[in-house]
Amino acid sequence: MFESAEIGHAIDKDTFEAEVPALREALLEAQFELQQQGRFPVIVLINGIEGAGKGETVKLLNEWMDPRLIEVRTFDQQTDEELARPPVWRYWRMLPAKGRMGIFFGNWYSQMLQARVHDQIKDPRLDQAINAAERLEKMLCDEGALIFKFWFHLSKKQMKARLKGLKDDPLHSWRISPLDWQQSQTYDKFVKYGERVLRRTSRDYAPWHVIEGMDSCYRSLTVGRILLEGLRQALGRSKIKAEKVNVAPLPALDSQITLLDSLDMTLRLDKADYEEQLITEQARFSGLLRDKRMRQHALVAVFEGNDAAGKGGAIRRVAAALDPRQYSIIPIAAPTEEERAHPYMWRFWRHIPARGKFTVFDRSWYGRVLVERVEGFCSRADWLRAYGEINDFEEQIADAGVVVVKFWLAIDKETQLERFQEREDIPFKRFKITEDDWRNRDKWDAYRAAVCDMVDRTSTEISPWTLVEANDKRWARVKVLRTLNDALEAAFERTEKQARKKKSKK
Repeated sequence: MFESAEIGHAIDKDTFEAEVPALREALLEAQFELQQQGRFPVIVLINGIEGAGKGETVKLLNEWMDPRLIEVRTFDQQTDEELARPPVWRYWRMLPAKGRMGIFFGNWYSQMLQARVHDQIKDPRLDQAINAAERLEKMLCDEGALIFKFWFHLSKKQMKARLKGLKDDPLHSWRISPLDWQQSQTYDKFVKYGERVLRRTSRDYAPWHVIEGMDSCYRSLTVGRILLEGLRQALGRSKIKAEKVNVAPLPALDSQITLLDSLDMTLRLDKADYEEQLITEQARFSGLLRDKRMRQHALVAVFEGNDAAGKGGAIRRVAAALDPRQYSIIPIAAPTEEERAHPYMWRFWRHIPARGKFTVFDRSWYGRVLVERVEGFCSRADWLRAYGEINDFEEQIADAGVVVVKFWLAIDKETQLERFQEREDIPFKRFKITEDDWRNRDKWDAYRAAVCDMVDRTSTEISPWTLVEANDKRWARVKVLRTLNDALEAAFERTEKQARKKKSKK
């Protein structure tokens, strides 16, 4: 795979200087058109052999283009803030907005390669990381991102010659970093696993470009030309997405008994039982969040449900059990301009809590397969694809120790009407009822079908849905708290079991 990058490509300096002005002008034009259109972000991943000119090339690109529209990010050792969250959180939060370019050093490929070369992970874990990277890039490209992946290469002989030349040059010996010496010792392993990564992750939507790094003129012009060609093609593409999806929606609900139909909506608690059980579950919840075992976990609670189903009241009872410093509540409404300028899942990734913390999402990423689906705010391809993206997202955060608990608060149509009318009649509740609520009620059956599809496709062993019978608010609030407690205790037990198993192997 790297043979063509070891044959000695070179461009003489006169040719280089003659071509640069036109290339630079074209890159600037493409960059400003990218900003003006604001249709997609550009993500440039920089990887490869140390000393192959990665930094020099990016420095030159910043000179050729407008650096105000380029965000260069370097991901070195993880900070404490990053270590307390899922591994890809650090990348999601740094994604460039539409119309901008982000250049990532030390990206997800660098992390997995270094870990495998130094035997911090084995082949199965590397394969998992490769698959995760492929899914991430597919998701970003489906959301419109343009991804360039560059591997800067030197042969083993070229790398050693470069190190020797720098070492013997008093003026430039400082340019040799500890990582250069380290990679000179692990070159064969690095190239071996690098080849596996490139082979497995070079796709039509995000191909790899292997750049021979020995000659600075050649590598700079080559990278510049690739960027220019890719930008021009992307800018010239139609804004209309092709509806190419193979997954069909679940069958229509006509004449079927659904999950929602199977709920016993008559379940109720009298006031005395409610107050006793509420206090018990709140105390239990408070104790679990203060438990030392919580240091290995974070908790995410997702609240979805029919309008007027009592999500706010349930959230308040959950929060009442805790110190406000232990949790945050994230209300999800229509996306802001900043959020619309990023891939769909970006707005949720940045709110994932650190270990020991608890975050409540009052509505969530499921908006894509509920409101956006029913109201036509996204294409059929987008919401069908979202089921897999959501499952992947939840699996990633669960693997990092996040306990995900998802609630759908269900009420029947008659109860909703009663609550709507009550809100209109009581002055301090009028702010809760809007024209949108009445309009959504007219689409009751469409929302019901979307909910059933959502539960069937995203209720997994990792993060199952809990359907809450919410005609009686007291019953719903106690069930929510009890479910959170049971989920935390189950997570603590799994972690302890894994620790005992690991200890016994030693």
